[in-house]
Amino acid sequence: MPPADTGASVVAVRSGASPLSSLPSSDDDQKLVPGGPGYRRTSLALFAAGVATFALLYSTQALLPAISDDLGVTPDQASWTVSAATGGLAVAVVPLSALSERYGRRTMMTASLCVAAVLSLLVPFAPSLGWLVGLRAVQGAALAGLPASAMAYLAEEVSARALIGAIGLFVAGNSLGGMSGRIVAGWAAQVGGWRTGLAAVGVMAVLCTVAFRALIPKARHFTPAAVSPRALARTVGGHLSDPLLRRLYAIGALFMTVFGAVYTVIGYRLAEAPFSLPQGVVGSIFLVYLVGTVSSAAAGKLVGRLGRRGALYLAMGTTTLGLLLSLTDSLVVVLAGLVLITAGFFAGHAVASSSVSRTAKTGRAQASALYQTAYYLGSSLGGTLGAMAFRSAGWDGTVVLGLAAMVAAGSITLYATRQALVARRTAARRA
Repeated sequence: MPPADTGASVVAVRSGASPLSSLPSSDDDQKLVPGGPGYRRTSLALFAAGVATFALLYSTQALLPAISDDLGVTPDQASWTVSAATGGLAVAVVPLSALSERYGRRTMMTASLCVAAVLSLLVPFAPSLGWLVGLRAVQGAALAGLPASAMAYLAEEVSARALIGAIGLFVAGNSLGGMSGRIVAGWAAQVGGWRTGLAAVGVMAVLCTVAFRALIPKARHFTPAAVSPRALARTVGGHLSDPLLRRLYAIGALFMTVFGAVYTVIGYRLAEAPFSLPQGVVGSIFLVYLVGTVSSAAAGKLVGRLGRRGALYLAMGTTTLGLLLSLTDSLVVVLAGLVLITAGFFAGHAVASSSVSRTAKTGRAQASALYQTAYYLGSSLGGTLGAMAFRSAGWDGTVVLGLAAMVAAGSITLYATRQALVARRTAARRA
């Protein structure tokens, strides 16, 4: 979650196929099912893991104004505490997905959460911005082991007929973690400063890690496989040479650029005049994320009615309208704008991420891992550029950056639409 998200947790499965297709039907009856031993423990364990992962990943986002004031740094400098974490995850997700093939999903998830949780107890004591950014980068890289293993673990251990429900609970944990981490950090910071806010999130992550380790059953269907860097590079290169996949990666990154910019900077805007909201209330603004859960769920229906590109156009239009509304000085209208930005982002992200697996004919898991890389790089880029724009031109500058990203995404989608029309006309002439 992203923020909470429906596609950001899709990871590498040994065969490179989708989770459902990788399940051997002959073994399905021996796997976990609702009501059976282990299923509830597995679901709760991964729910706790999702909460910890996304609470930690964005833990500083609601605290950026306080970090700026305390450390005497500018918004764009403080934004690196978010961008470093998402950038670390983006760089590490593909390599760690490969390592999980060798050492096991459960082992990778445990190591990932333990390292990130230990770092979360050190982060509040960072003596300078440089140390804080460095620790956050390592923490983000450590967290990459969770999304790189969780979906593969579920695909291997849970019955196909129960897999969707188990994945749904994991995604719910992502969503709750992304939202609650910001809210807990915001209110704790109002009482004791930003370091207290980060410490509160760290304690929450440690408790979730302990719960995960206590609950997660041993893997019964995992078979270690040799990691072939050459084969992985060949698969990744094939995906990057596919024009449609490249467009989907770009669209996901551009949507996340908007989202990263808006939610990195919104705390500064709301803490300043004319709003002057306290830290706890600023943190509570992230309750708007609940809108994303609804719009993500509605994305499938939108695609059914409007087609993939039509749904993307609607998502871009919704996000653009929200950006324009956020320019006003009315708190109610700004909040309405945030609702539209959030709804548009989650809908667009859901359409783009789900389209990646449908587009890739082979190596679908690696294709999805590459989408995650683009997605989190977009988050890092958006957070940094959005804060730089805010420093130089205020909120108007951040909005201009968001609008430019939506224009770019719209241009890519329009190009794809025209290519599809040309292909249809060519096929009709040949027929």
